[in-house]
Amino acid sequence: MPHSLRLPAEWEAHQATWLAWPHNARDWPGKFAPIRWVYAEIVRHLTASELVRILVSSQRQEHDARKMLARAHANLDQIAFFQIPTNRVWTRDYCPAFVLDERGQCRAVRFGFNAWAKYPDFALDAAVPEHICRAMNISMITAAHRGRPVILEGGAIDGNGRGSLLTTEECLLDQRVQVRNPGLTKKDMESVFLQTLGATNVIWLGQGIAGDDTHGHVDDLCRFVNPRTVVLVRENDPADANFKALEENRERLEGARLEDGSRLEVVFLPMPEPLYFEGYRVPASYANFYIADQVVLVPTFNDAQDRIALGVLSELIPDRRVVGIHAVDLVWGFGTLHCLTHEHPLADR
Repeated sequence: MPHSLRLPAEWEAHQATWLAWPHNARDWPGKFAPIRWVYAEIVRHLTASELVRILVSSQRQEHDARKMLARAHANLDQIAFFQIPTNRVWTRDYCPAFVLDERGQCRAVRFGFNAWAKYPDFALDAAVPEHICRAMNISMITAAHRGRPVILEGGAIDGNGRGSLLTTEECLLDQRVQVRNPGLTKKDMESVFLQTLGATNVIWLGQGIAGDDTHGHVDDLCRFVNPRTVVLVRENDPADANFKALEENRERLEGARLEDGSRLEVVFLPMPEPLYFEGYRVPASYANFYIADQVVLVPTFNDAQDRIALGVLSELIPDRRVVGIHAVDLVWGFGTLHCLTHEHPLADR
């Protein structure tokens, strides 16, 4: 396995953004009707500056999606449909990790996917990397440790494109709740990250946010916004379920180092008021934003903190428009904007 692969940062130039058109109403019980309109709004903003590749299960689904996207004034010339069936829409987690090799060419790393060790129906999602690589004529590497495939969702990691990677112990090392890779240690995972993603420096946080049914995905918690700066969600209420874990993560980041040995700059994002669905807390977080070529899409929650979060990200990412996307309905599916998008980086040459 070559060490010369590199996982580009999300803000680097995109060839396209991958989405999957929503079709599984069980993911948004009682709220599925507005979800496709939220998707249409997302696609409208993305197609203003880049190509969007959308997975659909059938020609009929493509026809319906085209009609809705046209009504939403998305640029249909900037949309390509692929008839690749899926179980769910969370492309962040089951699409391959697109990396650049030593020649600057795009390759794909296929990690195993087991639906967050939660759902029994995931065979279609797990097969998406092979379908994409075949359709795009991209060579694929299978991530493995001692001959055993390594399970990893894209939302579990975030990188700065220079060798530093964020992740959490709760997601990748906790064997008590959601088993992904039994027996693998921190050292084992770091070896896999080096071999497949070119990560020379892994920054381990502790726990993720309350309500995250993936158990600790970092993209609801802490994100790079440039090579030296991360945003970390912060809870000011000591009585909130997130307070203790987020303070511990703040302390870890204060002691963390980048790939060159320098300190990180840490900027805080607020947390919205807790949102609940049928008694369950859902993972409402401003950290689940997506950085596209000319726009940053940020989930908003009809909350007083919406404007503050948008302002923080506007200052940190000044070369792109920062746009809020209403996500109160979307988050009932236990994910928002970053969870449903996956960047496909542009080759260097």
